[in-house]
Amino acid sequence: MSNLDLTPTLTTCGGLADVAPLPVAEVFTGREVLLGEATNVRRLLPNLGRRMVGPWCFVDHYGPDDIADAAGMQVPPHPHIGLQTVSWLLSGEVRHRDSLGSDQVLTPGTLGLMTSGHGISHAEHSPVTHPRFLHGVQLWVALPDGVRTAGPSWEFHEHLPAFSDAGMSATVVMGELAGERSPGKAYSPIVGADIVLDAGADVALPLEREFEHGVLMMSGDADIEGTELSVGSMIYLGCGRRQLRLRTSSPARLMLLGGEPFGEKIVMWWNFVGRSDEEITLARDQWEANAARFGDVRGAGNRLSAPELPPGRLLPGGSAR
Repeated sequence: MSNLDLTPTLTTCGGLADVAPLPVAEVFTGREVLLGEATNVRRLLPNLGRRMVGPWCFVDHYGPDDIADAAGMQVPPHPHIGLQTVSWLLSGEVRHRDSLGSDQVLTPGTLGLMTSGHGISHAEHSPVTHPRFLHGVQLWVALPDGVRTAGPSWEFHEHLPAFSDAGMSATVVMGELAGERSPGKAYSPIVGADIVLDAGADVALPLEREFEHGVLMMSGDADIEGTELSVGSMIYLGCGRRQLRLRTSSPARLMLLGGEPFGEKIVMWWNFVGRSDEEITLARDQWEANAARFGDVRGAGNRLSAPELPPGRLLPGGSAR
């Protein structure tokens, strides 16, 4: 998925100075953003106060939208560098096509994982004939030095590990949780899990104490370690937790995100994650010049033009502002 803002803000993030070493509870709500021609998303990360949770650097939540009489998601070909995109649907279908020649329809419960590395382009559209409702999340993971300029790749995983407890079921999307490990290739210590809570659930999830964690509420409401969280909101929990207590009186669904604090300082602008002004500027110029670096997405429509860079130099910074 793309950041289609025509005037994207510069986001500086990473580093350890702004990581909460002990448990905290910072709640923030999503900022409404128009994605493509018709899809509104709630952008949770980056936000005005918090830039990253572990290596997770971008969180969009969309739907549930009734698209029975609409085109649905329409995101034209656009580029990425230095990150992984994690596509996860709760309902509906999205067709992914990229410059590697991948062409895959994503459905609920399947993982689409794209590693951009040095450069890739892709497009996302609702199929012409599609289900009535569209609901999902699009997540980005910053790639660490050593792999962030490697060749691009695409993974599709139809079956993911899951476990259950009284009143709860969980699917491990990325990383490891409760002894279950996702087949999605990760380059940093990370966790991402889809948690479904039944009415009346009161459960405790085991956590990695050295990770920082956050929770995105995708449907319903729940008590997260004593803090009420409503749909479209996210809570940052800091580090130092060995478990996560979840309670709800009605059905709810949430996404647990976490990982080892990302020690490198990065620059994120538009659809690029880099380390310097020169790196971001070069990627933008090469995309606009239709350079071979990003390839072509066949049959997916016209390429998206890059917005103008902001004035001044792009400088890396910390996880919070």
